[in-house]
Amino acid sequence: MSKKWLLATCAGLMVASVMAMGAASAVEPAPLKVTPAVNTMVRNALKTLAPGVQVDAVEPAALPGFYQVIASGQLMYLSSDGRYLLNGDLIDLAQKKNVSNAAWARFRKAELAKVPASQRIVFAPAHPKYTVTVFTDVNCGYCRALHEHIAAFNKAGIAVEYLAWPREGVASTSGKPTATYSEMSSIWCAADRKAAFSAAIAGKAPPAATCTNPVADQFDLGMKLGVSGTPTIVAPDGRTLGGYVTPAQLLVALQQGD
Repeated sequence: MSKKWLLATCAGLMVASVMAMGAASAVEPAPLKVTPAVNTMVRNALKTLAPGVQVDAVEPAALPGFYQVIASGQLMYLSSDGRYLLNGDLIDLAQKKNVSNAAWARFRKAELAKVPASQRIVFAPAHPKYTVTVFTDVNCGYCRALHEHIAAFNKAGIAVEYLAWPREGVASTSGKPTATYSEMSSIWCAADRKAAFSAAIAGKAPPAATCTNPVADQFDLGMKLGVSGTPTIVAPDGRTLGGYVTPAQLLVALQQGD
């Protein structure tokens, strides 16, 4: 096949595609609505792939004819008849914008707003410019490295609010609490959580303690928000800003969202 023939073929396909798009845009489809029947359809469709899937959010997608679904820590697109499923990023070429990232950010922001300050471990300057949420594990090397700079984060005007995310999970396969879950529960049950957290992250395990605590709920929340490792840093607008970063790097990332 000659290069000229291939180029001509591609050009012809592009023209045909543009013409088809123009014809399609002449008749805009009716906007989708999320009704109880739609929610039921979405749950039933996803159960054919994973019986225990938890559907957390359904809304009309920017992609015509599809719903945007967040379920069990994943974002996907389901056709309005429940037949076709797309799993991947949706890109708006006109706006040069990752629509999926924007949807995730909105969802994270809304869900994190439900977590009261009393359930977080907060290290903050007197008048923070920015506040980030960090899903952390006291036995994670990068989490320890991050916390070593907590004074520098605060000096840069960044408040750090920790949520528990024991990477081992809450329970082992035998049903017993994992070691990390027990340790982090003891931290959240301590009279001085900040001191207990800083000691544990430095390698000094806290005295064993039990109480009603939010560690399991925070782990479940992380799963719901797509957290897969620690540390996971979430900006005020719901963007994820990676794992371990220096204070200077985090400040730049936060300023880019202003």
